[in-house]
Order: sequence, then C-alpha cells, then structure tokens
Amino acid sequence: MNFINFATLISITMQKLRNIAIIAHVDHGKTTLVDKMIVAGHLLRGDNNTGDLIMDNNDLERERGITILSKNVSVRYKDYKINIIDTPGHADFGGEVERVLNMCDGVLLLVDAFEGTMPQTRFVLQKALALGKKPIVVVNKVDKPNCRPEVVNEQVFDLMFSLNATEEQLDYKTIYGSAKQGWMSHVWNEPTDSIAPLLDAIIDEIPAPEVVEGTPQMLITSLEYSPYVGRIAVGKLTRGELHAGGNVTLAKRDGETKIKTKIKELMVFDGLGKSKVEKVECGEICAIVGIEGFEIGDTICDYENPEPLPTIAIDEPTMSMLFAINDSPFFGKEGKFVTSRHIHDRLMKELDKNLALRVVKEEDSDKWIVYGRGVLHLSVLIETMRREGYELQVGQPQVIYKEIDGQKCEPIEELTISVPEEYSSKMIDMVTRRKGELTSMETQGDRVNIAFNIPSRGIIGLRTNVLTASAGEAIMAHRFKGYEPYKGDIDRRTNGSMIAMESGTAFAYAIDKLQDRGKFFIFPQDEVYAGQVVGEHVHDNDLVINVTKSKKLTNMRASGSDEKARIVPPIIFSLEEALEYIKEDEYVEVTPKSMRMRKIILDELERKRANRS
Repeated sequence: MNFINFATLISITMQKLRNIAIIAHVDHGKTTLVDKMIVAGHLLRGDNNTGDLIMDNNDLERERGITILSKNVSVRYKDYKINIIDTPGHADFGGEVERVLNMCDGVLLLVDAFEGTMPQTRFVLQKALALGKKPIVVVNKVDKPNCRPEVVNEQVFDLMFSLNATEEQLDYKTIYGSAKQGWMSHVWNEPTDSIAPLLDAIIDEIPAPEVVEGTPQMLITSLEYSPYVGRIAVGKLTRGELHAGGNVTLAKRDGETKIKTKIKELMVFDGLGKSKVEKVECGEICAIVGIEGFEIGDTICDYENPEPLPTIAIDEPTMSMLFAINDSPFFGKEGKFVTSRHIHDRLMKELDKNLALRVVKEEDSDKWIVYGRGVLHLSVLIETMRREGYELQVGQPQVIYKEIDGQKCEPIEELTISVPEEYSSKMIDMVTRRKGELTSMETQGDRVNIAFNIPSRGIIGLRTNVLTASAGEAIMAHRFKGYEPYKGDIDRRTNGSMIAMESGTAFAYAIDKLQDRGKFFIFPQDEVYAGQVVGEHVHDNDLVINVTKSKKLTNMRASGSDEKARIVPPIIFSLEEALEYIKEDEYVEVTPKSMRMRKIILDELERKRANRS
C-alpha cells in the first residue's frame, strides 16, 4: 500500500478548487449567468427554475433590476468546487468590485454581443488586470438579432491591449452563448444544450489557488451580518490553515493596532448557503464568526507572530450630500426612527460594510455630510433607510473639489450615451451645454454610441433630461475618470418653484385655477404644509400659491354654471430624480411612505429676509 503524505493530500484536494468573479457592464447578464450556474450545479430543489433572479434577493435589487451587493455562491461540477462571486456593474458600486477581486484567482468578463465593450467594462477589467487575474471572455446574448460576436471579441482584445494586459492575460479563451437561454458554446452559431463548455473552460483556464504554507493570513474583504451571531468576516485564506476554536490576531488596517481574539465558528460557502467546517485550507473563501471589532481591510493572522497583509485601496468618494433629521410639520407620522441618534447609529452601521462611504457629523447640529461615489450610490442608501422605517431630509448633491498644484480641480467622468440616430444631435447639444467634450461617435446598426468627458456636476440631473429628449430610448452609462481643472459654471434648472402658502388639504378647484402658472407635483386631496414645493413655476422666480382654497358653496344653483375641474396629472419623481431636481435652498423629505420636496426655510417672511442678507 502506498502511503501519501499529508502535504501531498492537501495539494491534491486543493487543486479541485476554483475561485472566480463575474465582472461586466450593467445589464450584460452577470446575475442571469450565475443563476444558470446554480441551476447547472443542481442547487435548487427539484431544479425548479422559478424564472426570478435567485441572486438578486433584496427588494431594491429586484425592483431596479441591478445588483448592488456582491454575493458568494459555490457550485459543484464534476469533482471540482467553483466559488463564484457575483459583482455589481455600476461605477457607483466600484468599491464593491475592487474588494471582491481580491478573493478570486480569475475573472469571467461578460460582454453583450450587440453593445460590445462599454465604460464600465473598461473600469472593472482595468481593476482585474492590474491585480494580475486571468480572464475568460464570455460573449453573451448571441441570440439577439443583429448581434456581432466576432467584432465584439476583437473589441475586447483591443481593450485588454490598451490596458497593458500581460501576454498570458491576452491569451484568453472566448466562450459564446446566451445566459438567458441557458447554453454556452465555443462557436457562436453552434448552440449547445447546456452551459457545460463554460464550466469546463473555468476548470481548464483558471488557475487553482496557490497553496502557501506557514502561519495563517487572511484579508477581510467582505462583511455579512446575522441577527443571531452578529458580524461575520469573509475573505480568502492566502496562507496557512485556520481551525475552529483557534486563537488568532486581528491586525487593524492602520498597521499599528493588534487584537488577540478567538475563532468561534468557521464556515465555507456551500451552494447558496454556508456550511460549518472544523478547518479551512489555504486558497478557500471562508466566513469567520466570533471576531469582534473588525473592519474591511483588516487581516486575520497568527496569534504569536502576526504578519498583516497590505490593506485594500479604494477609490475616493466624488460626491457629498447633506443628511438631516426630519423637522417638517409632518415629522414622525410614518417613520419609526426619527431622532438624530437613530440616524447617526444607522449611518455608522453602514460604514462597516460600505467602504466607499464617508460620514462627517457637523458640529452643534443634527446634520451629517455623507460622501459617496455618485447619486446612485447615495440614493440606494437613502432608499434602504426609508424602507427600514427612517425619516430624514436630504440636501442637493454636491461634487467634491480638490486643489491640485494651486488649481481648483473637479471630478471628470467618461459618459457614453447610446441613442437612435435621429436623437444624436439633441444629446450632443445637451451634454456640451453642461461643459461636456465630445470624444468619439460610432454608429452601430440604427443606433449611435456617443462618448464624452463631462464634469460630475454636469451628470446631476442629466439622466431625466436625456430620457425625455430621446423618448426613453437612450442608454446612459458613466464612470469616474479623474480630476481635471474646473470647467466653469453650469446652468442648472432655471425654472422657479411653486410653494404652498399654508398647511391643509389640496383641492382640485385651487389646482385647476393655478394650472396656467406651472406644472404640479401633487394630487388633489394630498396633505401639504406651508413651505412645501408643490410644483414648478413657468418663470425663473419662486411663486407662493394657495392650493388649499376650496370653492364656496351657495344654496343657489344655475344649470350649467358649474364647470368641471380638468386637472393635468402631476409629475411623480423617483428618489434620484428628486435629488437631481432640487435647488440649493431645498430639501427632499424622505419618509417610509412618502417623498416631498420643501424649502429649507419654510416661513415665507424668513425666506425673504434670508435672501436679502
């Protein structure tokens, strides 16, 4: 009988492990592909594919059709275990992508067979190549009419070349297929009946994690929360082994602080859930329970002689917003959490897992300046808070300026708009007014892809205008490029606001009589308060109006003298639209059931005094 020593046994089992992250532009089908892998790995009972996205399991993600938080699952294929990490596509959640790339050994780059490489593809691919990850390119959606898989594959190669990919990275494998229809193939016009070609390619192309012997080292790259056991640290063990109940040192990201602690439980990702294990070997992605006070970017290392790993570098925030407690007349009607302490605790809790966020409390007031990566990044936080039962008020988004070499600089974004040809001139006109510079234009079938460099300020409020001007046809994407000298003033909304004069119920009679003054944001019978913004004035000045005036009834009636009120339906804003719409002297009041715009100073006389001074 041949005895195999223990180290060889470990290395044999370790070769059967693959860690991959799926990266792509928004809407190119990442989550759909992961879902199909889950089905291929028979993780769903009875293989009943419900048609819903399995991975996007929070309400916000399902409603918006986007991934916000990265998630881990594992699939068993042949006798290999494949750890898959689904990542968000939006640049605003770039902090999420950067973190999770640290955990994988290779990436699946997903590209739409029609759209080709987009700004976000570039952003995520740049991160992956810089970290030395091996890519597999998946050209998805080849079932679409007028798709161009070969051209897109060429595009990807050119993009990798321009991002200084190594020889090894350029020698990638391309798989074609349709995640939605659930097939992958090596030749785009020869469909198969499963995604097995992709899973085989992962096993062949992606390297097994490196087995490094020595004392344990694990960088905490993600965080989960369980109401039963508290915070759970997630990361990839890059050296040594970890044992349940073992003593370890938590080395903080500042490089100085070291805390002695103990592992209560060890878990590895198994299918859609986690399973407890006694020991984790090098190269595995695991979750640790029982460690207090850790942050993302800390290292779990040896008890006796700790050696911390380099911490995670995250891109800096580019935008800020003022958060304040709700002090409107309708305060506390709908929310459970309304005090400054509630909001403060909730923002601090968010900092734990949201790396690209910063919070600064203003002295002597119940206000916080929250810094993030863009309007979407911050609005998802606000939307999550309102669903949890918080009431708060939010000010106008502001970009963060920097002084570089004595010159005022501002964040610049790379913006691409894809529209039908007839709308292209409108788009160019709209973006150049906001200090955008046209960099390229290319025609794809009956659509045009237009690329600009535009200040981040110019993007605030642009999406709504672009969609309106293109009859909802435009696809807009942007990513942060860098800081450049200040481009000058940009014209924002020029129309004034219509403001409610007094509190009460809005009547159809009053709204009907005021319709020639502007567009309304409220329905008849809505409750309003003095100082609330109820519509948009046709002129550039603010107008105070009385919407609570009802018709005085008499006991005399003449036939035909009563005219019916004909009311134009009001404009309903989404949260992002409202944040982009408001002026400097306005807030958006956000409560669990409603969203209102208001003046910061509610009283008309006080507003006039403040404007004079």
